[in-house]
Amino acid sequence: MKLLHLIAVAFISLLPSASLAAPQSTTGCSVKPGSYLGWNAQMVTNRWVTLTFVPQLGGRLMQVEFNGHPYLFVNPRFRGKYISPAEAKGDWINYGGDKIWPMPEGGQDENHWVIQSTAIDDLPYHFETISKGKECTVRLTGQPDSITGMRIVRTVSLNADTPEIRFHAVMENATAHSITWSIQSVSQYDLADPTHPSDFNHDLWAFAPRNPKSSFPDGYHVRYGLAEDPAFTINDLFRLHWTYFGNEVWLDTTAGWLAVVDKTSHYGMVETFEFKKEENYPGSTTVIFYKNGPSVHFDEQGAASIPGVTPLTTPYYMEAEVNSPMVTLPPGGSYAFDTVWHPIAIAAQPQEMHGSGVVIKRLEATIKMSEIQLRGSFSAFSPGRLVAVIYSNHGAEISRHELQAIDPTRPIELNTTMPLPERASRIAVKVLNSEGEDRGTLAVASIDSK
Repeated sequence: MKLLHLIAVAFISLLPSASLAAPQSTTGCSVKPGSYLGWNAQMVTNRWVTLTFVPQLGGRLMQVEFNGHPYLFVNPRFRGKYISPAEAKGDWINYGGDKIWPMPEGGQDENHWVIQSTAIDDLPYHFETISKGKECTVRLTGQPDSITGMRIVRTVSLNADTPEIRFHAVMENATAHSITWSIQSVSQYDLADPTHPSDFNHDLWAFAPRNPKSSFPDGYHVRYGLAEDPAFTINDLFRLHWTYFGNEVWLDTTAGWLAVVDKTSHYGMVETFEFKKEENYPGSTTVIFYKNGPSVHFDEQGAASIPGVTPLTTPYYMEAEVNSPMVTLPPGGSYAFDTVWHPIAIAAQPQEMHGSGVVIKRLEATIKMSEIQLRGSFSAFSPGRLVAVIYSNHGAEISRHELQAIDPTRPIELNTTMPLPERASRIAVKVLNSEGEDRGTLAVASIDSK
């Protein structure tokens, strides 16, 4: 599906401490112009996250850093360069980073997008700051694309008090006739080994919940590459253990999230989206993972071979792609697609995803004498305090207990006890922010008397 380009870039990973500390006070967020690898850029920053936009390159979000850890692939071949669609002559210029693309792809007719340098992907976008201080919101407005008939307007928000990144992508019909497309969030994750850039990261994983009613016989569909690729396994979760071999796998997951986990650096990214049950998705697919790497080719006589490649010719990166439903727009019509990213500290497979974080080891609540013992491992999406809320079997709140302060740059290992009240049946661990507002449930468990 994607063209192969040169040399992956190494990045330095900062390992999060295992200790837990109270969250520090925030000082707001900022939007400032700057320079990034030779490009004119705009940086949106709070105390955890730096978002680096290069508007000239099709409005790309070129890099995301969380606690100093960079996530996205940047192609060294094009550092500091700009190649216009006219200069590209139909080729696709893979700068890297994160962008919005049309779906479906292909060259069979005008209802499919041939991946190439066009207004959507390679003409400058207009950058403007909507707000800053408590909430930083920027908008990138693209130019009408003569091939697809659409224009992309993307709004990105970062609050002062959380690492959460919110995306609002709007597809506008810039023609005098109806158009039908899906829009896709395309993120290229850097998979070079952070300490040995000539090698790939051997402990990089991607996950997405399996659709129990999947239209694909195996729960996923390998659209390109080796169907028996040992990188893929599935039970309740689809698991991709990244290997250096070209593949594209399609999933019809309905759970509304995917996770990319780097067990080497102990950082990950959770991307969330809303699944719309009654809508039609391109190829029935909501999530796609693309592995860049060598692949099988056939010569004119039909003989198969795998051409020799190196990181110099075929860089280490993986694309995580999230599709919107297919939408038909009248002239002047528009459609919005929302996604949210949660950078987290994590070093293991996620088990569940809730509104305030990821469950690594499920919550256990065990009665010992006159106490409840709580155990579990988690990654929180935002700073604050953990509170345990105990309920009766009728759902009434009996009591609540402060547990500990949490910081999103550090994983949570919960091992504590609290008094056992009468009629206790169920317990929920919630995240409260510094103002005491409920940021959502992190985990729930029945209280076990064993």
